[in-house]
Amino acid sequence: MGTTTPPRTLAEALRARGDESLAGLLRARPDLLNPVPNDITQLATRAGTRASVVRALEHLDRFALQTAEALAVAPDPAPYDTLLSLLTGDGLDDGEQRDDVGAAITAALPGAVATLREQALVWGEDDRLRLVRTARELLAPSPQHPSPTGLGPTVAEATAGMSPGRIQEILAATGLPATHDPVSAVAALSALFTDRTRMADLLDTAPVEALSVLDRLVWGPPYGEVTPNPTPPVKWLRDRGLLLPVSTRTVVLPREAALHLRAGRAHRVPEPVPPAVAAAAERDPQAVDRAAAGQALMALSTVEELLKLWDGGGPTILRAGGLSVRELKRAATALDVTEPIAAFWIELAYGAGLLASDGETDERYAPTPASDEWLDLSAENRWTHLATAWLAATRTPGLVGGQDAKGRALSALGPELDRSAAPEVRRRVLALFAELPPGTAPEAEALLRRLRWERPLRGSAPTTEGTDLRSRLALWTLNEAELLGITGRGALAAQARALLEEGEEAAAARLAPLLPAPLDHVLLQADLTAVAPGPLERPLADMLSVLADVESKGGATVYRFTPGSVRRALDAGQAAADLHAFLAAHSRTPVPQPLSYLIDDVARRHGHLRIGAASAYVRCDDEAVLNEILADRRSTGLRLRRLAPTVLAAQSDPGSLLEALRDMGYAPAAESAEGDVLITRAGARRTPPRTPPAPVPEGPPTPDDTLLGAAVRAIRAGDTAATVARKEPVEGTTGSAPSGTLPRTTPAETLATVQAAAMTGSTVWIGYVNADGAASQRVIAPVRVEGGFVTAYDHTADEVRTYPLHRITGVAELAEEGEG
Repeated sequence: MGTTTPPRTLAEALRARGDESLAGLLRARPDLLNPVPNDITQLATRAGTRASVVRALEHLDRFALQTAEALAVAPDPAPYDTLLSLLTGDGLDDGEQRDDVGAAITAALPGAVATLREQALVWGEDDRLRLVRTARELLAPSPQHPSPTGLGPTVAEATAGMSPGRIQEILAATGLPATHDPVSAVAALSALFTDRTRMADLLDTAPVEALSVLDRLVWGPPYGEVTPNPTPPVKWLRDRGLLLPVSTRTVVLPREAALHLRAGRAHRVPEPVPPAVAAAAERDPQAVDRAAAGQALMALSTVEELLKLWDGGGPTILRAGGLSVRELKRAATALDVTEPIAAFWIELAYGAGLLASDGETDERYAPTPASDEWLDLSAENRWTHLATAWLAATRTPGLVGGQDAKGRALSALGPELDRSAAPEVRRRVLALFAELPPGTAPEAEALLRRLRWERPLRGSAPTTEGTDLRSRLALWTLNEAELLGITGRGALAAQARALLEEGEEAAAARLAPLLPAPLDHVLLQADLTAVAPGPLERPLADMLSVLADVESKGGATVYRFTPGSVRRALDAGQAAADLHAFLAAHSRTPVPQPLSYLIDDVARRHGHLRIGAASAYVRCDDEAVLNEILADRRSTGLRLRRLAPTVLAAQSDPGSLLEALRDMGYAPAAESAEGDVLITRAGARRTPPRTPPAPVPEGPPTPDDTLLGAAVRAIRAGDTAATVARKEPVEGTTGSAPSGTLPRTTPAETLATVQAAAMTGSTVWIGYVNADGAASQRVIAPVRVEGGFVTAYDHTADEVRTYPLHRITGVAELAEEGEG
């Protein structure tokens, strides 16, 4: 600890630390910084609060937690050797504990104790280790909360309410001399249970059935139920204190007896060494990178397709928020994926800021203006944008389809999908990937075992699926990383490794050579299809997506031309001549005659019918066509009537009328009030500018070095102000206040004292109340006093400040001069 006098409290132990050690504590437990403690005493008090201790325990690895659990059942304070014995055993268990495990515990224990001490969960010298009281209460055994070690209360705790006569009966049954002092009697019984030789002799006389009862209780839980008339083996154990009563029907195996049966071990299986992440397969690193790059390209294509799907205005938002099941199924069908995978792509686009709510009265999801900027980026930069957003997102698409705590269904884009542990789990899983040689795919179960060892208390509550949240997040990470192209064939890709270690630019540079160059051509075929042998340049891809429907995707994309797709291009303002020229310019094969005929045929009929608002009307120069529509039974719901030989009126709106006639096989065109054909262009619907959803933090952010340095200086200065020795008040003056309260002096005394300190260059202690009424203690070195203000170097803030004299409650000189 660096002091000659052992610390008596946690505050004294923290006060003896160096600045670097205090900064390490605040870095490991950032909740202690909100707000910055006034002094060391307040820091120690805050470090012992239940919420802060629980958070600190959740960040311990398995062996550090086992060390804390052993200290919770050890005497307080506990020597280091006692702690080591609780973890390794006393060596008298007939070789049950292997020597290599004992050696591993001996080697790992100093680091575990250092971790607990650094995080202010343990304090004191090695001969007097103390677990903070709150942690002991959390980890110590009780009937309501059994100890994680499976140990029960001590003999002294279990016999606290027992009558002296009953204790004397136990002493007599065990052959111990009677004593009228209850404390001595309990001590004698404890000494018997901790004496290996005498305890072994006592158990040698036990019935075999009694030993079987002890075997069931020894590793916990140590509590058992008994009947009013117990069996002879239970009665034998109860008479000798090996089972002590907790209530009329409950007994407990005392801790000392259990430790004898365990050969002194607090844990059945100590885990001083983290489980190794075994390799499931070793693959060619270049093949892994290529596979991941191919999947990255597929990810970009899927997100682009999703943006196009919702380009003209996506699905409406549920009243409770999120996407309906029907709309999720519709998106999954359009993307040709399963619903859980569709939820992943939708959440990824939303988390990257490419999709959002439009904020209108009839609220819908739609692409954001940022999606247009994203589409203009190169493929490698688009991928790094998605991957970075995925790494930082707290939204968890794997939860979609499940239920919340109230039994309500969780929907995609809904409000209950944030899990603050998700980013940390994703990065930790990928870090374990990165520790393996390139091309190595780890075993999923080995990965989960390692994660459970690193954070055994974190999210360990079982879910409805039977596994803890942290394990579920890890499994989702494995699947999502493969979908996104972070991994390829189960191994971490080089571009993902660069993203984790070097940043987005390095990742983009690694990925770019693995992606095929965009093509400026397609191959037209006689069966009204076009084959894109690779990714297409943006203008070509955009135009082709309007002119044709995607039939299949993969290494090559197949587009099919249909009357509906050609009509879609004509609706977008393209003329037949434009379409012929476009195909001739971008096809490496001659334009097939059937395709030319298809375009001309649809163009000849396109716009033959004109639809406008009457509510709606149908106009056509050919009366026979209107007669045909009126005679068609499918038009009954439109409630059409003839206004003129070439005009029909409808009760439905123009949009519905337009879609209904198209469904009937016609090719109508919409027209404006002036009679001009209305052109509908893709990409017209955009939300207002939106920022991506901010990740929900798991706790206070980790402070940077600048903030840590300032906080440590402020705590040191406040501690100096609270604990520094002050001069006795001069006779006839108000004088200084007791330690821990603001000093009180008259205005005249305050002015005289700070003026004297300014002339002599000494340091004084003041009480100060700011404009908000907040009071604080400060140690200052006055430099100048004039105009009702004192300018001084403030040791608390580590800077020169000016204070109004009327806000200084009082001043006291320090017993010794110095800089505080």
